[in-house]
Amino acid sequence: SDLQKQEERGELLQPLGFVLLVLCSVLLYFKVSLMDPGFVKSEEEEKADKSEEQSMVIPQAPSHIKLRRCGYCMVKQPMRAKHCQLCQHCVRRYDHHCPWIENCVGERNHPLFIVYLSVQLLVLLWGGQVAWSGLSFEQSWDWLQHNILLLISFFLIVIFTTVVLLLLLSHLYLISCNTTTWEFMSHHRISYLRHSDLENPFDQGVLLNLWRFFC
Repeated sequence: SDLQKQEERGELLQPLGFVLLVLCSVLLYFKVSLMDPGFVKSEEEEKADKSEEQSMVIPQAPSHIKLRRCGYCMVKQPMRAKHCQLCQHCVRRYDHHCPWIENCVGERNHPLFIVYLSVQLLVLLWGGQVAWSGLSFEQSWDWLQHNILLLISFFLIVIFTTVVLLLLLSHLYLISCNTTTWEFMSHHRISYLRHSDLENPFDQGVLLNLWRFFC
C-alpha cells in the first residue's frame, strides 16, 4: 500500500517525530505547571522532612542580614525566597510567577521550565518550517482565499517563536549570572543585595553557574 511505501522511504519518520515532540512539550507543560516550585515549609514540616532538606543546598544569609518572617504565611524566609501573592506561598529561589503555566517558577521547577521552553521552541520552529513549505506565493485573490488560514498560522507561529526565543535567551542569561528575574528587576529593594559589597554575591562564573543550575 501507499502507507507501506512511505514507511519504507522513511517519509513517516518526520511526522512521527513532530508528534512525539509535541507530546513531549505537552507533558513538560503539565509537569512544570503542576509540580511544587519550591514552597517554603513551616518549621514543623521542615523538621518532619529534615532528610530531604539536608540534600538541598540553601544559601545562607550573611551574619549582618537578619532573615525575616513572612507577613503573609508566617514562615521564616530563607535567602532568595519570596512570597507569591497568587500562589499564597513563599517560594525558594523565586524567579517569577508565570501566567502561562499558572504556577511559580522557583528552585525545584526552574531547570525543567528551561527544558520546556527549549522543546517548545523546537516545536514552533519545526511548525513554522512546515507552514512555510506549504506556501507557494501567487498574486491572485483566489490564491489568498485558499491560503489565508495557512498564512495566519505562519504569522502566529512567527510571533510565538519570537516570544519564546526572547524568554529563553533572557533566562539563560540570568542563569549564567546566577541571578533570578525577581532579583534582577528588584535589586534595589532586596536587603541581601542592597547591603552587599558585590553587585551579585551569588555569581561564581558562567560555567559554574550553569553547572550548578542544571546539574
